[in-house]
Amino acid sequence: MTPEAVLFDLDGTLVDTALDFFSVVNSLRQEEGLPALTDCVIREQVSNGGVALACLTWEIERSHPDIQNYRQRLLDRYENTVGKEAQLFPGFTTLLNELQRNSIPWGIVTNKPRLYTDLLLARMPLACEFVVCPEDVERTKPAPDSLLLCASQMNVHPSNCWYVGDHIRDIDAAKAAGMTSIAALFGYIEESQDPQAWQADHYVSEPNEITVLLSGKA
Repeated sequence: MTPEAVLFDLDGTLVDTALDFFSVVNSLRQEEGLPALTDCVIREQVSNGGVALACLTWEIERSHPDIQNYRQRLLDRYENTVGKEAQLFPGFTTLLNELQRNSIPWGIVTNKPRLYTDLLLARMPLACEFVVCPEDVERTKPAPDSLLLCASQMNVHPSNCWYVGDHIRDIDAAKAAGMTSIAALFGYIEESQDPQAWQADHYVSEPNEITVLLSGKA
């Protein structure tokens, strides 16, 4: 069924934001005398948020008493670089044009804080009318609140929406909201994860496959 709206997670789904984090993580590690990490290792953690990246950067545990201070140090460095290297994953320009051509609105539902989301979209630049961030709801993904809010802002029923994400929290949120869930296998998925266990409605290896889903030829 053709959706009335399509919603996307941001980091690792719509935008390859890991490109901005490579220099952030390794510059902080260099200051601590730690060896540089490969892009692949950093990329795996981007969808897991600032705490996960802080743990990776300083080789500490989430239980560290100063974890929030480390997280903020990382985010302060990121604020200066966000959007400078990030770009749409290949194939999304075609997909977004196809949505526009078919008058299907699209939006972004992310756990990325509003400050960095707005900076990212402005610096890329990427115009999106509907953007829901964690500050907009009481419960973030995997709760369905942010997806339901975005659907409401679009004036569409959740059951007529698709949600695309690269993490189990995205798929769980889509299911809880009653939306069609699409797992983005090209995203920031850790080696230890098995996306097939998420039981998404659809799996795509590249954004162009979402375009095919829209055509009904899949």
